[in-house]
Amino acid sequence: MEIPSSDSIPSKMKAWVYGEYGNVSNVLKLDSNVTVPQVKEDQVLIKVVAASINPVDAKRMLGMFKVSDPPLPTVPGYDVAGVVVEVGSQVKRLKVGDEVYGDINEKALDHPKQFGSLAEYTAVEENLLALKPKNLSFAEAASLPLVIETAYEGLERTGFSAGKSILVLGGAGGVGTQIIQLAKHVFGASTVAATSSTSKLELLKSLGADLAIDYTNENFEDLPEKFDVVYDAVGQCDRAVKAVKEDGSVVTIVGPVTPPALIFVLTSNGSVLDKLKPYLESGKVKPVLDPKGPFPFSQTVEAFSYLETCRAVGKVVIYPIP
Repeated sequence: MEIPSSDSIPSKMKAWVYGEYGNVSNVLKLDSNVTVPQVKEDQVLIKVVAASINPVDAKRMLGMFKVSDPPLPTVPGYDVAGVVVEVGSQVKRLKVGDEVYGDINEKALDHPKQFGSLAEYTAVEENLLALKPKNLSFAEAASLPLVIETAYEGLERTGFSAGKSILVLGGAGGVGTQIIQLAKHVFGASTVAATSSTSKLELLKSLGADLAIDYTNENFEDLPEKFDVVYDAVGQCDRAVKAVKEDGSVVTIVGPVTPPALIFVLTSNGSVLDKLKPYLESGKVKPVLDPKGPFPFSQTVEAFSYLETCRAVGKVVIYPIP
């Protein structure tokens, strides 16, 4: 793709914007006159090629985190893949022309950026980004950062290691598809079990699940087998704690929390993507994109409507971005 030179970077861009809180279909509008963000000294400006959307975008748009949100109007979007077109004065590692990807908000709910990734350009701190694996398309790369970093951080927090067993609740979702793969192919799990609806059981097995549990037919907490770790990606913590071994760990990313489970909010870090790059380049760990996508930039509202059905498999990606 053609890389704009610094003197050809426009002052205005197209972006999806909301100026009030509410449902996506009511408040999210395409604006062709948004100011291109200025880079701070530790940031790079990215020409966005692809982005992906996450439930946190819609929750934020509803005003659920307005206490720690920057002032409106806001351009949503956490996940980005694109090309560096400008670098700040303190940037050491990245250069103009680099193909990069990352989750642009270091703290997901604590002052996320006013200008996110659902735009032609976005400004991001260098330490939140990594070089895109060469074997991945921009759309595939954009699907990964938030979910693969969330999967990794949750496994780390439980002290997960080779030879342990894990149950993944919500195995076919964005985070779940990555937990299965990381647990099996990176951390060396002895057994990976995961839940999904009937039509998605084969996907779970293809990602590395030894046991695919159809939640429409059986209750995972009634299984005779208990697990070293239960990773709840859907908000079933009250049931998750019944499926763990006595000395095991339960981690969740969706409240409310039932003790002794722990909940966490992702801290984005490009070094995690760097660490996982060999697994992505070898194909041991794969991006999982919902087959209904990618959605073109003009259909971002429709993409959110689809995400909100909770039927998406893996990630919903927006591509191409003009």
